[in-house]
Amino acid sequence: MTARRLTVRYTSPADPAARPLLDELTHEYRTRYGPNEEMTRYPAGDFAPPHGAFLLLLAADGTAVAGGAFRRYDRETAEIKRVWTDSAHRRQGLARQVMRELEAEAVRRGYRRIWLTTGPRQPEAEALYLHLGYQPRYDLDADRTSLPYLPFETHLPLSTAELFGPELTR
Repeated sequence: MTARRLTVRYTSPADPAARPLLDELTHEYRTRYGPNEEMTRYPAGDFAPPHGAFLLLLAADGTAVAGGAFRRYDRETAEIKRVWTDSAHRRQGLARQVMRELEAEAVRRGYRRIWLTTGPRQPEAEALYLHLGYQPRYDLDADRTSLPYLPFETHLPLSTAELFGPELTR
């Protein structure tokens, strides 16, 4: 699967196309952390415009293969949540694509900073955020099992042209 064949759809967590991804994410959280309330912690409205966004990457047949969201953290900061790739479509750069699209949308909405956290039992997510240049706000040498979560942040440019170059802006 290549990025060219994917469609970005801004929608909501209630979109039926999102259900398989969210169900798999819920299962993953429960497998890694046991019973928890993470998937019900925030109301769906937090991910709605004008302050939030929820996106799906759709394959040519309309199947959601990856997704993510952000919500307002403060006036200048978007908090990224729910970044997920369907298990059958991993290791293809889709999470990076989701992150870049969320960053671009945050810039378009006027945010200047992104904040996010991931769990200490999600090394794949930690590696992704470090690879993308997010600054860890925890001791990288700390025992991950001693940390409740792993916070990251990055500062955003003033325009999507600064983020990706003029040829990749919309």
